[in-house]
Amino acid sequence: MSTTTPPGPTRVAVVEDQPLYRTMLERTLSGSPELRVVGAYGGARDAQRDLVPGVADVVVLDIDLPDGNGIALGVTLRRRQPGLGIILLSSHDAMDLLLDLPPDVAAGWSYLSKNSGTSEELLIRTVQAAAAGETVLDPALLDRMRPRAGSDVARLTDRQYEVLRLLSTGLSNSGIGERLGIAEKSVQNHVNAMYATLGIDADPQRNPRVSAALRLLEGTGRGA
Repeated sequence: MSTTTPPGPTRVAVVEDQPLYRTMLERTLSGSPELRVVGAYGGARDAQRDLVPGVADVVVLDIDLPDGNGIALGVTLRRRQPGLGIILLSSHDAMDLLLDLPPDVAAGWSYLSKNSGTSEELLIRTVQAAAAGETVLDPALLDRMRPRAGSDVARLTDRQYEVLRLLSTGLSNSGIGERLGIAEKSVQNHVNAMYATLGIDADPQRNPRVSAALRLLEGTGRGA
């Protein structure tokens, strides 16, 4: 899995069957000087044919496609190109689908909802994070989640849980500090304590922030 952002503009492909929404995504992503749209497709078949390894750094995938499933397409593309960033964009509140991915491709997927008012800033930040092998979860969907009783996530302090939630939306430690009004060093202390509680160790083969985001999904459920 890639852990560094590739040099030059991040190359992004879009797979979305709704023409208007696809055009909106293209325009939004093309508007960032740090990104370059290298392809836009209305279905899985054309995307699978054209997106050979090395064409794109990140693919934004609708889940429901007229000729296939975006998750299955993402699995195929990731197996061809292990460092490829995958962002699922869906009209459904189904982030827990990330927990059912095959183990060999499970790390580094992101999930944004079309219905949560995803901003341009969040979309671009998610693409950049995906290119670096990180996971971003939709902030509005996370706001509705609560720790499950008895889970490791429920053992976190309120501050550690808030840091975990913000980390899972793709914010850096400095960004979390700005959001919470605390020093970046304090954020790192909370992150380290949170990792210890969740049993996330310093495995060089795993991105701890990705592991933490998945543990958040595992240990939470929709609130009342």
